Amino acid sequence: MSSATKIPGAQPRARKGLRFPSFSVQILLGLALGVLLGWLALSLGPQADGETPNGLTTTLDTIGSSFVTLLKAIVPPLIFTAIVASIANLRSVTNAARLAGQTLLWFAITAAISVAIGIGLGLVFQPGHNTTLTTAEAAEPSSTGTWLDFLNGLIPTNVLGLGASTSVEAGADGALSAETGISFNVLQILVVALVIGIAALKSGAKADPFLAFNKSALAIVQKVLWWIIRLAPLGTMGLIGNAVATYGWESLRSLASFSVAIYVGLALVLFVVYPVLLKANGLGVVAWFKGAWPAIQLAFVSRSSVGTMPVTQRVTERNLGVPSEYASFAVPLGSTTKMDGCASIYPAISAIFVAQIFGIDLSLTDYLLIAFVSVVGSAATAGLTGAMVMLTLTLSTLGLPLAGVGLLLAVDPILDMGRTAVNVAGQTLVPTIVAKREGILDLEQYRAASSEHLFDEDEAAEDRAAQGGATPDEVAPAEREPVPAHA
Repeated sequence: MSSATKIPGAQPRARKGLRFPSFSVQILLGLALGVLLGWLALSLGPQADGETPNGLTTTLDTIGSSFVTLLKAIVPPLIFTAIVASIANLRSVTNAARLAGQTLLWFAITAAISVAIGIGLGLVFQPGHNTTLTTAEAAEPSSTGTWLDFLNGLIPTNVLGLGASTSVEAGADGALSAETGISFNVLQILVVALVIGIAALKSGAKADPFLAFNKSALAIVQKVLWWIIRLAPLGTMGLIGNAVATYGWESLRSLASFSVAIYVGLALVLFVVYPVLLKANGLGVVAWFKGAWPAIQLAFVSRSSVGTMPVTQRVTERNLGVPSEYASFAVPLGSTTKMDGCASIYPAISAIFVAQIFGIDLSLTDYLLIAFVSVVGSAATAGLTGAMVMLTLTLSTLGLPLAGVGLLLAVDPILDMGRTAVNVAGQTLVPTIVAKREGILDLEQYRAASSEHLFDEDEAAEDRAAQGGATPDEVAPAEREPVPAHA
């Protein structure tokens, strides 16, 4: 066995090879390259048969969808282990019940503000009247969300929250083919994790081996997720490129008023409402944006609140100064239930769009129902990509035609990027505000927030090892799990 020997005056070892741009810059480069490749694929057009996408479009679609699939694959073990660990951490928090109540209260407050903005913009922009689409182009959605489905979704079908799904299709010769797959319900996994976590706490010392195993499992799951997130720049290129190549600008042109209304609403919440709430609670706005930006940026390109959750929790703790005992509970909960973009702004404007294009007048009661569904039913989106479940839940509650959903599908991926970014921003905002109000926020850490070196601890550890300090293997796990800043 040999150990590192500290040499007086030794300098950090020189790094060999090319130094790649920071993780944030890589994401931006992926965005730019994706737009260029998407534009090129769009200009090439489909193959000779006029229907099959060209090779470049197919490649971009494969890259982007594979990245999202990888993120979704890690969701079940991530949610379960994170929630169980967060409940275990609450043992060291004396006012855990109050913190949980304040978190849910602020979730509702920000959702109510967001849905009010969505309703207001829907009335101002009149998106259903300012479109070239007609009701003849409407189509029923493949799946819908109802209050009964939502309530049934809270009851786990098994301890893993998994279920089997079967789809049947008719071929050209009339023969039927069936495909069976495994699906998971994030809400059911959340419920199972909450029950098991509480049971473990009630079991006392007997549950310590299980909690220790869960903590180790969470560390392993997070490590795998860091490897997946390393592919984010590549996934960004594929997602953006495929969106441009598939939908082009024609779809956006026909739904320009609707799309602008959505993004104006998202911008108002992110750049006006959230800063006002921060200032009202004595917190700096610039510091929050600096600290939360890595998570917001990744959410924009991944379109998954749950997939972004590890980065969201890291910036909430490391940059914004929220205690880990509280953040490890609030962030996973927010990743499945806190959806200001998908569950408030989007369904509000969409419901008004559908009502206008079908010539249906909404009453004051209808607008109050939109607000109610957004505040109470936001958990129905469950952190997954897209907001169709929440939209169909809103439309069915109001009695509006579900066929109107088909009019909006063309631009949904483009809108979903902004929606998810606002979702994740809110998931960092609420724990920060609650921690400040409860007097547990590290204000010095908050004021010093920066996204520049959030993911650079690995290199710092190597430098310490070169000078005879701790080796990378001796660094605490919390310092060795970052999203890599360099590819």
